[in-house]
Amino acid sequence: MNISSRFAVAIHILSVLEMNKSGISTSDYIAESVNTNPVVIRRITGMLSKAGLVEVRPGVAGAKIKGEAKEISLLDIYRSVQVVQENNLFAVHEHSNEKCPVGKHIQDAIVPVFSLAQNAMERVLQEVTLQDIVESISEKVSE
Repeated sequence: MNISSRFAVAIHILSVLEMNKSGISTSDYIAESVNTNPVVIRRITGMLSKAGLVEVRPGVAGAKIKGEAKEISLLDIYRSVQVVQENNLFAVHEHSNEKCPVGKHIQDAIVPVFSLAQNAMERVLQEVTLQDIVESISEKVSE
């Protein structure tokens, strides 16, 4: 199982918007870069807009980033596309056998570890900005 690809696509969308500031980034244009359907781009861009990360105007082609790329963390993006809810990154199976000592206590044993792991991942995402991603892409383009 993977985290929803919406997160990676959202980072891709924002990177295109940042790197194409002087151009018009329509959903068709972005979809070509992502290699997906423009409807997917519009849906995710809508989520980014609702979170206040991008500006889209009805009847006007293209979207723009609100604010500075250096102020947008990957955690902001992650949360904006509702990849997972708080403390729900790792699913725990339901209905273990209560008569089994493992089945009876497995959730109590692993849920705190899962929570720590999710918190650690979110701390890392908080430290990386959209600007970091764009700079990394720019370096690769220059090679």
